Amino acid sequence: MTKIFIINGGQKFGHSGGRFNETIADATASFFSSLADFEVKTTNINQDYDPKEEVEKYVWADVVIYHTPIWWFQLPHGFKQYIDVVFTEGHKKGIYVSDGRKADNPSRNYGTGGMLHGRKYMVTSSWNAPKEAFTLPEEFFMETSVDDGVLFGFHRMNAFTGMERIDGIHFHDVEKNADIRSALKLHEEHLTQNFLNTTVYEHLSNSNC
Repeated sequence: MTKIFIINGGQKFGHSGGRFNETIADATASFFSSLADFEVKTTNINQDYDPKEEVEKYVWADVVIYHTPIWWFQLPHGFKQYIDVVFTEGHKKGIYVSDGRKADNPSRNYGTGGMLHGRKYMVTSSWNAPKEAFTLPEEFFMETSVDDGVLFGFHRMNAFTGMERIDGIHFHDVEKNADIRSALKLHEEHLTQNFLNTTVYEHLSNSNC
């Protein structure tokens, strides 16, 4: 049984109703809930949550799946607050014990104090920016990918806890040219490839022993 923890970071704020990420997160939950070999827990950061219970979900999970929009080239403030609060609660309680360094050699081994080794994570993100803004010369992101650019710190945050990355999927131009049917199809294909492939599934099943 592979345990999946899904976090909807699609915040409702200003002109955003958070509907795109809510739809994708719900589709993720439905995908895994329909399969006998997966168990699912979820969190919506727009709803009240108990930090202790959220830490327990991280510790319980084999895979954490994050869904988030990108606002002003960062996580939404509600999602960032969730991480700050929950990870702080998780100090010495399952998420991390220290920054990994020792007093006798403080310049080495930073970022090795995580407690979530054996777990994996995946992130999907949604953007107003078109895909070409990341890939074409002289366009805004200077040919830097989402994962190597804006989400670099997010990936290192998860590495700090000990989790390993599963390649995610990024949705572009969702404000002006959203196509939810195509997005859902691509997302389902991505989940199928990454979680139902025999080799990948066997690795996930043995990841949190």
